[in-house]
Amino acid sequence: MVLRSALAALAIGLSGTAALAGAASTPTNYQPDPALKQASRGELTARIRKACAVTQAKLQNVAESAVSSPCGCYATRTLASLDASELQAYRDTGVFNDSARAKALSAIDACRLQRPV
Repeated sequence: MVLRSALAALAIGLSGTAALAGAASTPTNYQPDPALKQASRGELTARIRKACAVTQAKLQNVAESAVSSPCGCYATRTLASLDASELQAYRDTGVFNDSARAKALSAIDACRLQRPV
């Protein structure tokens, strides 16, 4: 649930909405970015990488550029691990579902990033 909140906050930040997810898995007024439906894998990787950099920079109190490489690792590993239904769920909602979230946590660990609290 913590990762879902963090990922929802990241998706919101990338879609231009200036709200952060609270305890709920998805903010009540959250609307997924319609561009997700047609985004290429490269565009999805770039979005996830940017979201990671924003979150990790805050968690680690560093510049986004300092976590660029590990966030690239995270984005690539996470997307590569998603099956078609998980990827479609992400495209539909803008957040990872439960099974995708577990894979994202594995990627966070493998890429030596901090797990969101």
